[in-house]
Amino acid sequence: MSRVKLRWYFDVISPYAYLCFKRLPELAEAADIEYVPVLFAGLLKAWDMKGPAELPAKRIHTYRQCVWVARQHGIPFVMPPRHPFNPLSALRLIIARGVQPEDIARTFDFIWAEGHDPELEFEALAAALGETDAAARIAEPAVKSVLADNTAQAVARGLWGVPTFEVRGELFWGEDAVEWVRAFLADPTLLEAPDFRRADAAQQGIVRR
Repeated sequence: MSRVKLRWYFDVISPYAYLCFKRLPELAEAADIEYVPVLFAGLLKAWDMKGPAELPAKRIHTYRQCVWVARQHGIPFVMPPRHPFNPLSALRLIIARGVQPEDIARTFDFIWAEGHDPELEFEALAAALGETDAAARIAEPAVKSVLADNTAQAVARGLWGVPTFEVRGELFWGEDAVEWVRAFLADPTLLEAPDFRRADAAQQGIVRR
């Protein structure tokens, strides 16, 4: 029996992606996970949205909630000195090194467990990954293309945020989607239940202009 494939879309700019990454081992027994780096800013631009850090009141709530969620799950969490930062170099370095889970883990930890700024401290991040030629590697056109293509393909699939799971053609967004994804892996007919179908069929009432 073939194992289920799960695509996990992330950007290291997202504290929720970090918190979710720490819980991915909960799904590893049920699915083969493919890690897909995307640019969150590209998703926001495609859907004409603002990120939570761009709304002053939501910004504070977001960071506090991340501290709370980390506490609840026993996950180390140290807020970097500024946010949002530019994640391009960090994402490209992950891609240049082959999108390895250990590199993703070390990058997330560098930012969200140790409180570093990956943009202003990029050389330190590269050193943490054992990379000696980071500047040249992230400048490679092929590396840049992968990130751009991943982001464009994510938008085409309907992604609007990170982290997002893609399983059997369905999308599940958010760090708190782990339990939902686990249930869907166990029961592929889950979303065919009448209450889900009714939710799917709801018409849009008011449209803001």
